[in-house]
Amino acid sequence: MGLGPRPTARGLLLLLLLCATAAAGDAHGEHRTDYDREALLGGQEEVDEYVKLSPEEQHKRLKSIIKKIDSDSDGFLTESELSAWIQMSFKHYAMQEAKQQFVEYDKNSDGAVSWDEYNIQMYDRVIDFDENTALDDAEEESFRQLHLKDKKRFEKANQDSDPALNLEEFIAFEHPEEVDYMKEFVIQEALEEHDKNGDGFVSLEEFLGDYRRDPAANEDPEWILVEKDRFLNDYDKDTDGRLDPQELLSWVVPNNQGIAQEEALHLIDEMDLDSDRKLSEAEILENQDLFLTSEATDYGRQLHDEYFYHDEL
Repeated sequence: MGLGPRPTARGLLLLLLLCATAAAGDAHGEHRTDYDREALLGGQEEVDEYVKLSPEEQHKRLKSIIKKIDSDSDGFLTESELSAWIQMSFKHYAMQEAKQQFVEYDKNSDGAVSWDEYNIQMYDRVIDFDENTALDDAEEESFRQLHLKDKKRFEKANQDSDPALNLEEFIAFEHPEEVDYMKEFVIQEALEEHDKNGDGFVSLEEFLGDYRRDPAANEDPEWILVEKDRFLNDYDKDTDGRLDPQELLSWVVPNNQGIAQEEALHLIDEMDLDSDRKLSEAEILENQDLFLTSEATDYGRQLHDEYFYHDEL
């Protein structure tokens, strides 16, 4: 219902195109913590690398990571230290992924990604829709709208006279939530989609979209109750019954902070043997497998990334 993380929207664009061209395809799903280890580590090659590490080397690298998470060097990992580390990990890998994508999209290797190159990488051809002409087919029109939004975001990410995007601009396009100059655009994009009465806010009704209760039903379905609870308790901070632009941002931008805090609390709940609400190195090593299949180590991937386990970050 919300705009959600960009991979989901990008996957939807691709799915709609594939439907329109009668090809088979799948939209990207959201990351979940219950995937198997191969999915979590990103592919069979990385799983093989994980297995190749000797227990001694795993132990050494894990201890190095624990030391880095312990920002005040008191020998314990607190909820805030774990949360900060996980958020840093999220951002690091998002930036690394964007840098890898940049190389793939830059077809002529000139150090910039043009709109045509973006289209060719995404859809194997250059797509150009008329901004002012709606399409009769509902699926094709949905794709046109999403494609035009991506083009608008692409243009907004561009900060110089060159119509193509350099690496920094490409990162702003792929991850606008990480770039200050894109925040206002993200808010305006969300308002255009959800603020139906044009008052600059999103009401609960607008938040729920096209939902209307079945006249024969005595109460709303479970998913609507969940969405209402999110609106009232997670997003509407000033309890005025509507989302202002800043509150709207917390809805449409992936809430990495909340995810990180939830994971940090989970680790402490599961691994804190002496109930002091913090983790010692000994407690972590006692539950090493749990720590290595958590966001704290990006499911073990950090043990293969010198950025995390090397003596100097």
